[in-house]
Amino acid sequence: MIVLADLVRSLAGLLELVVPAKDAAIDDLTLAEPGRDVLGIPGDLTVGVGVDSAVDGARLVTAAGRRGVPAVLLRAGVAHLPEVRAAATDHGVALVALAENASWAHVIWLLRGLVDRTLGQQGPRASASEELYAIADAAAQLVGGPITIEDAHSRVLAYSSRQDSTDPARVSTIVGRRVPDSVRRHLRARGVFRRMVASPASFFVDGGPDSPVGPRHVVPVHAGGEWLGSIWALVPHEPDPATVAELERTAAVVALHLLQLRSQADLSRRVAQDRLRAVLTGDGADVEAWLPQGPWRVVALTSTDAREEAQEVGRRLDQWEAVLRRQSWPEPRLTSVADRAFALVRDDGAGRPTQKSPAGTWPWLLRVVDALAQQGSNLVAGAGAPALTPSDLPRSLAQAQAVGRVLRAGTAPGPACIVEQAWAPITLDRIGRTIGEGILPTPVDTLVALDQQEGTSHAATLAAWLDHRGSTSDAADALGIHPNTLRHRMGRIVEVLDANLDDADERLALRVQLLALSAADRR
Repeated sequence: MIVLADLVRSLAGLLELVVPAKDAAIDDLTLAEPGRDVLGIPGDLTVGVGVDSAVDGARLVTAAGRRGVPAVLLRAGVAHLPEVRAAATDHGVALVALAENASWAHVIWLLRGLVDRTLGQQGPRASASEELYAIADAAAQLVGGPITIEDAHSRVLAYSSRQDSTDPARVSTIVGRRVPDSVRRHLRARGVFRRMVASPASFFVDGGPDSPVGPRHVVPVHAGGEWLGSIWALVPHEPDPATVAELERTAAVVALHLLQLRSQADLSRRVAQDRLRAVLTGDGADVEAWLPQGPWRVVALTSTDAREEAQEVGRRLDQWEAVLRRQSWPEPRLTSVADRAFALVRDDGAGRPTQKSPAGTWPWLLRVVDALAQQGSNLVAGAGAPALTPSDLPRSLAQAQAVGRVLRAGTAPGPACIVEQAWAPITLDRIGRTIGEGILPTPVDTLVALDQQEGTSHAATLAAWLDHRGSTSDAADALGIHPNTLRHRMGRIVEVLDANLDDADERLALRVQLLALSAADRR
């Protein structure tokens, strides 16, 4: 089943969820024919193509609700009418609106492709990728030269079978499935990308004696004012106006395919995240069908920069996905739990990471995060213990959450570590958090009040002194002050502190209370 809200988000700008319904999910489409009693069944998204009035809209929603249909799609002008919205609310039907300027045919085609491919069905059409290859071949016949179709990130989506050219840039692009960085830099310097973003009008790019690319005619692919990709025709000179016009019409068809590919990728990613989240939280089923062979570790993907971590979790997942894909993990297993980002990696039992560590394993991720830290990144990763079976994953998740917490606090060995390496800071963090939740008057309160009144640092001084077992010089070094300054502060602390610093139990209790104070400050 596909969560309806995810489906709507994947086609943002075309669809809008007007009336949500709890747990609304679909697995098929039905074109409503009320006159023939075709209204859909449970699991369908019923599409009201010919519904153009409040009466007909409310009647369709009511009838669909009585059949157990979870959702109805209507044109926005009808879906927003009070009578239609009320009918959807009364019958527990999710109501989805289609933008007024959108084509029913195009949207139904997009929806059918999304549903079929997300649920693993073949569908009546060839895949969007296969159709793009056919379009590339047709365009190559039109212009008399090889064609490449790329997305907005210069990734190759399709190319023509015509290969009557040895253009090095095109060969490298096809082999690597992406435009080489040197070529991208050259094109960016010439303003090619700026022109593609600014307008759907096609243009010719000269080769030039020092250019890494030969002459090309470029057709930007736009939809709704957004640049989606481009068609590149390898031709010796600018095509005639009739050919250019036909190429630009082809771009409109390509735009529809690129929208479908993007929506499909977005929806598939959401479904995969939901499925992984269910397994990590103990609610998954049939995991053997898609989960790689274990053991696994759940990894908290987080940051020591509070501003980065405050971003919406979807953006953080996108950031991590981009990072991990660049490092050769084509399909990272990522999800969010309690507004935090997590990954599931294999624990192959290897020792230190090497350049040969397989992508998607913990040693590989450790190497990736270490390399990011050397480049100045704030990204960190903390892993739970190995999970030998899927039923162990919730425990590994809880441990990863704990490691992530101490990594953000800067008390764990980082930038990447496993729970076995972080048990000490986790223990102290849990003690501090537990104590901080209670109300207990302690001698530390006196130091805190004194610091607030006089602007001193007695609490931090006592913590350093306790950490270094009473060593004046070591504690002073840790605080960055002169030993005499520390002696003066400790003399003042002894005067006001109602505690016996010679008693081991009281020293431990004081340190734990100071730890709780530090944890509260971080929160």
